[in-house]
Amino acid sequence: MSALRWGRGAAGLWWALWPAGCPCLLAEEGALRGIWGRRRSSASPCEQDRRKDWGHAELLEVLEARARQLQADYVLEVTERRVDVARLPAAGSSQPSRKAQAEVEASPGLSGRWARKLDKEQLVMQKRKQQLELKLQQRAEQRARKQQLRVEPRLRSRQLAARLQQWQLHPPGSPWEEPLAWLLQEAPRRLHGEEQGPADSMSRTRCEGQQQRLLSFLQCCVLADQPALAHHVLVTQHSRARQHRGLTLPMYNAVLHGWARKGSFKELVYVFFMLKDAGFSPDLLSYAAALQCMGRLDQDASTIQRCLKQMAQDGLQLEELFTSVALCKEDQVALLSAVRKAEPTFSPPQPPLPSSQVNTSPLLRDIYDKDRPASYPRQHLPLNMLKSLFQEQLSVEMATTVTVASVEKAPSLTKEVLQARKTLQGLRVRWEAELCQVLRQTKANEAHAAREGRPSLFPYLCLLSEGEFAGLLLQTLQALPPQGEPLLSLAQQLGLRIFNRHVVQRKQLSDEVRLLEQRYFKYLRLLASDSQVVVSRLPRQHWEALGAPEAPHEQPWPLTVVVQLGKQLAEVLVQTVKMPGRLAERQGSCKLIPVLYHVYSFRSFRQIGILKPHPAFMQLLATAAERVMTFEAAEVPMLCPPLPWTSPHSGAFLLSPTKLMRSMEGTTQHQRLLEACPPTELHGALDALTQLGNCAWRVNGRVLDLVLKLFTAKGCPRLGVPAPASEAPRPPQSRLPRGASPEHKAELRRELARCLKVAREMHSLRTDALYRLSLAQHLRHRVFWLPHNMDFRGRTYPCPPHFNHLGSDLARSLLEFAQGRPLGPHGLDWLKVHLVNLTGLMKRESLQARLAFADEVMKDILDSADRPLMGRKWWMEADEPWQALACCMEIAQAVRAGDPATHVSHFPVHQDGSCNGLQHYAALGRDSVGAASVNLVPSDLPQDVYSGVATQDAERGVQVAQVLEGFISRKVVKQTVMTVVYGVTRYGGRLQIEKRLRELSDFPQEFVWEASHYLVRQVFNSLQEMFSGTRAIQHWLAESARLIARTGSAVEWVTPLGIPVIQPYHQDAKVLINGGIQSLTFSNSGDTSQKPNILKQKNGFPPNFIHSLDSSHMMLTALHCYRKGLTFVSVHDCFWTHAADVPIMNQVCREQFVRLHSQPILHDLSRFLVERFCSGPRVKKVRVARLLDKLLSVPKTGSFNLEQVKHSTYFFS
Repeated sequence: MSALRWGRGAAGLWWALWPAGCPCLLAEEGALRGIWGRRRSSASPCEQDRRKDWGHAELLEVLEARARQLQADYVLEVTERRVDVARLPAAGSSQPSRKAQAEVEASPGLSGRWARKLDKEQLVMQKRKQQLELKLQQRAEQRARKQQLRVEPRLRSRQLAARLQQWQLHPPGSPWEEPLAWLLQEAPRRLHGEEQGPADSMSRTRCEGQQQRLLSFLQCCVLADQPALAHHVLVTQHSRARQHRGLTLPMYNAVLHGWARKGSFKELVYVFFMLKDAGFSPDLLSYAAALQCMGRLDQDASTIQRCLKQMAQDGLQLEELFTSVALCKEDQVALLSAVRKAEPTFSPPQPPLPSSQVNTSPLLRDIYDKDRPASYPRQHLPLNMLKSLFQEQLSVEMATTVTVASVEKAPSLTKEVLQARKTLQGLRVRWEAELCQVLRQTKANEAHAAREGRPSLFPYLCLLSEGEFAGLLLQTLQALPPQGEPLLSLAQQLGLRIFNRHVVQRKQLSDEVRLLEQRYFKYLRLLASDSQVVVSRLPRQHWEALGAPEAPHEQPWPLTVVVQLGKQLAEVLVQTVKMPGRLAERQGSCKLIPVLYHVYSFRSFRQIGILKPHPAFMQLLATAAERVMTFEAAEVPMLCPPLPWTSPHSGAFLLSPTKLMRSMEGTTQHQRLLEACPPTELHGALDALTQLGNCAWRVNGRVLDLVLKLFTAKGCPRLGVPAPASEAPRPPQSRLPRGASPEHKAELRRELARCLKVAREMHSLRTDALYRLSLAQHLRHRVFWLPHNMDFRGRTYPCPPHFNHLGSDLARSLLEFAQGRPLGPHGLDWLKVHLVNLTGLMKRESLQARLAFADEVMKDILDSADRPLMGRKWWMEADEPWQALACCMEIAQAVRAGDPATHVSHFPVHQDGSCNGLQHYAALGRDSVGAASVNLVPSDLPQDVYSGVATQDAERGVQVAQVLEGFISRKVVKQTVMTVVYGVTRYGGRLQIEKRLRELSDFPQEFVWEASHYLVRQVFNSLQEMFSGTRAIQHWLAESARLIARTGSAVEWVTPLGIPVIQPYHQDAKVLINGGIQSLTFSNSGDTSQKPNILKQKNGFPPNFIHSLDSSHMMLTALHCYRKGLTFVSVHDCFWTHAADVPIMNQVCREQFVRLHSQPILHDLSRFLVERFCSGPRVKKVRVARLLDKLLSVPKTGSFNLEQVKHSTYFFS
C-alpha cells in the first residue's frame, strides 16, 4: 500500500474513532485539511513551511497509532471486533493498552519493517520539531528586540566606542559628567569618504528630502513627548552606513533638546557620543541643550564651568545663548539656572529697544521721522467693545472652525427631510466610532514601523486625539463636491489642517494665550476711539514696545510629510466610511457599500486619482438639506483688529499660523531670505501690511439682499450671479441609432464633453458665490477686518480667501468701510466721477465732462437706487454693474440729505492707474513719448493707450482691417496691451484677442483666427514704436535673467523698500509617495537646491520686477496716507479711500511715485546683481564674464522730467 493511501486510511479511521465533543477537533481538522486539501492559503511561505512540518508530525503519529492497533488486534484475537483506543495526548499521539504493548513487545517480529521505519521517521520528525521550535523562539526574540527602544549607540569610531565601554564598565565618581566634558573637548573626526555627497542634482534633491523628513520626524517626536522613540530611530540610522551619511547636526540637536527637557543626562551624553562619531562639532543649540539638562538636574558648578569654558574655546559667546537661540520660556529658565550656578552674577542681555532700530531707507525717512507731526487714524469703536471682539475672535480660533448658515433656500421640513437628517446623524455617529477604532490601529502600525528604526507617521498621529482626527475627516467628507476631489489636493489640505490645529493646540496648552491677551489689551489703547497713549506710534512699534519678543514659531512640516499624512488619513476615510446600499431598509439588513470611491480621470491630458462620493450619499445630503458650511478659522475675516506684523512669523491672526510671504507649499527659499534679512529692512513692508489689515469693513446690506434674491431664484450670469446646477445644459439622452457613422458618434462625444465641462464650471462658480454670500450674510451686522500678507514680489493680498475686496465686481460691491467720513465740499462730486468710471462710458473725457454726464443721468441714477430690479435698470449696462448700483444708492442718500457735505459716507471711491506697468517702464526709462501715452504728463484729456493702438489698426487698408473696422474697441485690445508689459507672448496675446472677438455676436466668426493674428501683430508693433525705451529695459532685464540662470542660480533682487525677492522657477523634481490606494507623484519646483528653469527665469524677471515696483509704490502711498489719518486700501494699482479724502490720496500717490523713481533703481539693481552673481573667483568663468558685461550695460534713459507727474490729473483717476 502506498504512503498516500496509508495516510488517507489512517486519517479516516482516526476521524471515525475520535470521541465526540473533543475540544481539539476543529484544530486537528484544520491541520488535516491543510495537509490534504487543495484550497489556496494566504499564509506566508514561512507560515506554510511551519504548518507543513506540524502536519507531517501529526500524520506520522496517526500512522503509528494505526499500526499498533492492528498489531494488538492480531495478538489478542478477540471475537468482538472492537478497537480500544485511548484518548490521544495533547501532542496528538495515540497510545495502545498495556496488554497490547506487552504483546507487541513479546512479538518483535510482527512489527517488522514498518515499525523500524516509523521509529526512524519519528526521530527525524522530533529533530525537525525541535529545530522549528528553536527557530520560532529565535524569531520571537528578534521581534522583541526590534520592538525594544535602543538607547546605547553603536559607534563607528573605535576610539569613541572604547571610551564609551570603559566608562560603562568602570564609571568614575560622577558617571556621566566626565564623558560629556571629554566629548566637548575632543575634536571631531569625520570618517574617510563621508564628506562626499550625492553627485547629481536629482540625487541631492532626493537626499535633502529624506533629511527633511527625518528631521521633522525627530522634532515631532520631541513635541509629542516621545524622546525615547526619537533617540531609538536616531541610533538605528546612525548605526547604518548608508543612512549615517545623511544625518545632520540639527537632527542630533533635536534629540538633545528632547532629553534636556526630560532631564535625562545619560541619554544626552549618548547623543553627544553619536554627534562626535558623525564628525560634527557642537553648536549653540548643542550647548544650550546640555546646559538646560544640567540646570534641571541641579548639577555641580564645576561641570557647568567646564562646559562654558569649552564653549568659549569653540568661539561661541555665552550671551548668544539668549539672543540667537529660539527657546521657550521654560527652557530659558533652566538654561539661566545652570549658567548662574557657574557665574552667579550673570544676567542675560536685554533685547534692543525697538526705538533704537530704525529703517534708514531714504524712501521711508519721513515715515519714521519722530520730529514730523503725524495723525494716525484710530478705530471707530471704544476700548471695551474692541476687548469683547478680541474674546470672540480668540474663541473662534481656539475652536479652529466656524460654522456658517448657507444662503441657499431652505426646504420645508417634510417627513422625508427629517428622516434623511436622522439617518445622516446616525451614520455620522457610527462613522466617528469606527474611524476612531481604525485610527488607533493605524497609530499602532505606525508605532511598530518606528520601533523598527524607520521614520513613520506615528508622532504626527499623536499630536491630536482620535476624536479630533475623526471630526476633521467627517468635515472633509461633508465638503466633497459631487465630481470628487483629486487625492493629492485632498491629502495636502488634510495635512495642512492638522498642522494648523496642532499649532493652535500647543499655544493653548502653553501660557501664550494669557500673555497674548494681556499684551493685546494694552495694544488696543493705541487703536480705540476713547483711549489715549503717551507716545503716538505706528502699530508695530507700539506692539514691540509692550514686551519681549514672541515665543519661537513652529517649523512647518516638509511637503512630503504633509501629503503622506493627509494621504494616510484619506485612505482611512475611504476604507472605513460605509453606508447601507438601500437606506430605506433597516441598517444591517442589507449590504454596506463604500461612501467614497477611488477612481481615475483625465484632467488636461493627465491621469489623476480622484476620491468621489457615492451618488447615494450625495442624494442623502441633498435630501437632508442641512444648509450649513464649516470653514477653517483662518478662512474667515477677523472679528477684531489683526496682530501687527513684527517678523516673518508673527502677525495677522491671533493663534492660526500665517505666512508673511505666501508661496507654494514646500517652498522654503522665500522664508530663508526673509529670516536672513536684517529686521529693520522689512519694517516698511511690515507696517504697510499692518495698515492694510487695520481697515475695518462692513457688509452693504441693500446690495446683499438684491444679490440673494437673484441667487436663490435661478441666478443671473449676465450680472455675475451664477445659475444653479438645474440650469446646466443637459447631455443628449437619445441612444445612438444602429449603424451610426463615426462622425456622428464623435459629435455626440464632443457634445457630452462640452455639457460636462459647462456643468463643472457652473458648479465651481456657484460654490464660490455660495461661500461668499454665506459669509456676507454671516457678517451682515458685524464689523470685521481682513489681515493681509504678500507674495514673493511684494504684492499684497487679504488672507481670508472667500470674502474680500480683491474679488469680482459682485464681491467688491458687498463691502464698504465700517468707519464713515462726511462727504465734505467735494465728496459728492467724487462719487459721481467714480460712478461714471464704473460705467466705462467716458474713459477719454475730462473730469468736468464726467460730472456733467452724471448730472444728466441723475434720474436714471435715482431710479436705479430706488427700483433696481423693477425700474429702468440703467445700472445693468455698466461695465461694473453691482458696484455701479451700490454707488447709485450712495449718491441717492447724499442727494436726498439736507446737506450733502454732512452726509456720512462709508462708500470706498477708487483711483485706478492708467496702465500702471507701462507707467513704471516709462518712468524708469524717462521715456517722454511713452510717458505722455500713459498720463504721466499733464493734459486736458486723459490719454488712452488702448484706444491709441486700436485706432492705428482701423486705418489699415487690407481686407482683415476692413472686416475689423467698427469692431476694434478699447475692450478688445486692453488685456493684451496690459499684459505685453508683463511678458505675454504673441501666442498668448492672440488667444486673448480671439476670446474677445468671439464674445462679439455681430463679428463674422470665420475671420476670428485671421483677425486675431493681425491685431496682435499690430499691438506689438504699435507698442514698440510708442515705448522704445520700455522695450530696451525689458530686453535688458530678460537677457540678464537668462545669463544668471545659465550660471546655475535663480534671479534675486531687493525691492526699493528692502524686501528680498527670489524667483521660484526651478527644474521640476518629482516626489513619489508609494503604497496605499494610489502612489502619489507630485512636482516640487520651488527650491534653490534644484537647477533654475532658464526660460521661466528669463520670461518672469521683467514682469516680476515691475510688480515689485508697483507694490513699493502702493506701500509708500499706504504708509503716508496712514500718517495723514486716511483710510486706505488697495487692489494692486487701484487705490481706495473715502470720497472726501480722494484729493489728499491723489497728492500722496503722485508724490510717492516721483520719490520712488527719483532713486537710481536700474543702477542699484545692476550693482546688486553684480555683487551677488559676479563677485569672487567665479568672475573668471566665461559665462560669468558675459553676465558681468550685460549687467554693467544699463540702458540709457531719456529726458522726461518726473516732476510733471505731480501735476498730471489723469495719472491715477
